[in-house]
Parts: sequence; structure tokens; C-alpha cells
Amino acid sequence: MKVIPLSAQAQAQAQAQAQARTPGSAPSSRLERLRRLLRSYPPLVLLCGLWTLAILGVALLAGELAPYAHSQIDLQARLSPPIFMGGSASHWLGTDELGRDVLSRLLAAIRISLLVAFISTILSATLGVFLGFLAAHFRGWVEQLILILVDFQASMPFMVIALAVLAFLGNTLPLFIALMGLYGWERATRITRGLTIAANEQGYAAAVADIGASPMRVYLVHVLPNIASTLIVSVTLTFPEVILLESGLSFLGLGVQPPMTSLGNMVGYGREYLQTAPWLLLIPSAVIVLTSFSVSTLGDWLRDRLDPTLR
Repeated sequence: MKVIPLSAQAQAQAQAQAQARTPGSAPSSRLERLRRLLRSYPPLVLLCGLWTLAILGVALLAGELAPYAHSQIDLQARLSPPIFMGGSASHWLGTDELGRDVLSRLLAAIRISLLVAFISTILSATLGVFLGFLAAHFRGWVEQLILILVDFQASMPFMVIALAVLAFLGNTLPLFIALMGLYGWERATRITRGLTIAANEQGYAAAVADIGASPMRVYLVHVLPNIASTLIVSVTLTFPEVILLESGLSFLGLGVQPPMTSLGNMVGYGREYLQTAPWLLLIPSAVIVLTSFSVSTLGDWLRDRLDPTLR
């Protein structure tokens, strides 16, 4: 029988198939998949995502998870330390100066703070996108007027505006949420205006308008999906900023008012007991820091994933 020699390419293929059939190939392929997964989803991003999901779950299930009502008073148990500081299991995170359970108050505070931040961020993004589309569509004096408003908003410290409005108009939760909704809209307006002008220059928006589509349909159905990735990144940057702003105003006593509670509200009350009961300030402060850091990290990761120039 005549033996026909294999070509170099055929030998390489046969060698690869033989290696694939060897017992050690499966672990190596799993290791390679793990490496690719860690490159796409770094451990820090995974941890931040898990923390964000946990906080969202706590906000949705706060009423079911809380062992006590957040305003329930027990003066006999006032200033009890957390369980990791020698406290009892009846109050895992201790109690405050009125004997209210810190864990129950923390769960209620997370719900209120995230509710304020979520609705405010949606209002801010909606206002910014609307004004951005308006400026890109009409141009001329309308665009100049919107840009003047954008520059004015960017030049004024928002904390000063918020303090003035709350001092003159009082404070209710709807008013406070509406006020927080005015934070960060100028960023969304600038992004939307710039990207919409670029979309109009590319021609696909004008082509859709030429076949009879209304301006609203052009912007909402054709332009908005193409700029949504950049806007999503902007929203993830605005969200933690609103959490910090709400916490700062509540810390000053101008945010969420009793009997409701928020993370900033808890920090504000806990500062008076920093030496005698530090957990009253440190626990909500840790939640604020971790939540803001996690959302900001996810926003940076999304920016890198959605930006085609970084791929």
C-alpha cells in the first residue's frame, strides 16, 4: 500500500483535532472562556453590579424585609449597638436615640432615596432630551436661547438654587423630587443637540423626513435609538450625583422630612451621636458611598462598552 504524505496544513488540523480530544483540553478551554469573561466583565464591575441589584431588590422589598416599622419607638432599647459590636440579635444594626431599629430605618431610607433619585433622573433626562431636540430642530434664536439657559444652569451651583427654592417654597416630597429633576438636564441637552445635528448631517434623518415622517417620529423613532447609548451613560452618571445631592440636602434638614426617612436624613441625625453611637452615621454613609461608587463604575464600564472607538 502506498502512503500519501500529509501537507503541513492537514497535519496542523489533525494535530489540533487530536489535542481537542485529549482530556486536558476541556479545562484549558474553560480557563480561556473564564479569561474572556473576566476581560469583558472585570471583577470590580461584577461586584458593583451585584451591589446595585441588591440595593434595587432592597428598595422594592423594603416593607417585607424590615423587622419593625421604621418609626416604631422603644425607649428601653435606645442606642443599642449592632450585633457585630456586642448588641442583641433583635436589632441587627442597633437602634437610634429613640430606640428605633436602624435596619428597618435603613431599608425605608434606601427605598425613599432611590425613589427620589430614579424619578429625578428620569425627569432630568426627559427635559434634557426634549430641549436638545428642540435646539437641533429649529436652530436660530431658539437654539441660542436654549444654549443660554444651558450655560446659566451650568454656571450656577445647584445646591444654592435648591436651598433658595426650598427656603422660600417650603418642602414637600413632590416639590423636592421636581427640584431634583432640574439637576443635570443641561448635560443631556448638550449631548442630544450635538448628536442630533450629527444625525441630520449624516442624511438618514432627512431621508425619513422626505418620505413624509413627522418631526416627532423622526426624532423619537429614528434619531433617539441611535443616540440612546450615549444618553444611557449620561444617566448613569447623573443618578449617583442626585443621590449625593439628596443626601446633602437631607443632611442639612431641607430634604426628605420626618416621619419619612432617607439616607441623608439618617446621616444628619447620626452626626450628633458620632462619639457615643457611631453606627448611626457610619452605616447609612457606607450605603451612600457604595451605591454611588457602584453606579458610577457601571457607568464608566458602559461608556467603554458602548463607545465604538474604544473597541
